[in-house]
Amino acid sequence: MSIFMKIINGEIPCYKIAETDDFLAFLDVNPNAKGHTLCIPKQEINKIFDIPDDLYLGLMQFSKKIAIALEKTIPCKRIGMAVIGLEVPHAHVHLIPLNEMDEMRFQNKVQMTKEEFEKLAIQIQNNL
Repeated sequence: MSIFMKIINGEIPCYKIAETDDFLAFLDVNPNAKGHTLCIPKQEINKIFDIPDDLYLGLMQFSKKIAIALEKTIPCKRIGMAVIGLEVPHAHVHLIPLNEMDEMRFQNKVQMTKEEFEKLAIQIQNNL
């Protein structure tokens, strides 16, 4: 069972942004930039292109909704999207507020406190 399934099942806490019957969005606890969010299907599927078409399209629509809320919340030039999926065997979309290309490199990380994560999650939720 992946760490994401443990988050979905409530075994591990997360800074939840939004949730539907099929998808979950939460803040990445090791963010490239403030607001870095992960959008995942609740069904555990390892590779994004193995997701059935209807669920894949739903994940993209869900991610778009979250990205729009992120852009309203975090001052940035745009929201970057990446699907890499090597670190967790559960398909997921990274949404990263960008002001420069280096924020997509997954090398420089932003440090945030628990309180900052909680406050930010609420701010993004308020823009959904």
